[in-house]
Amino acid sequence: MRRPKGIKTKKSVAKRFKITATGKVKRSRAGRRHLLASKSPKRRRSLGKATPVAEQDAHRIQQALPFSHRG
Repeated sequence: MRRPKGIKTKKSVAKRFKITATGKVKRSRAGRRHLLASKSPKRRRSLGKATPVAEQDAHRIQQALPFSHRG
């Protein structure tokens, strides 16, 4: 991703994803904002945990985070 005045971090990506020490990309799960009464407690617990991003998408996310120094 070339930019005319240097390299910049995509802030929208930085807020949504974290890069682990091993270089994998973590994301939070969708569906935890509202309508939680209809979801089972087991499902609500699993929605609270972060999950890794698919390898096909991780490359694009790491390109948008040039100063992560990992991966």
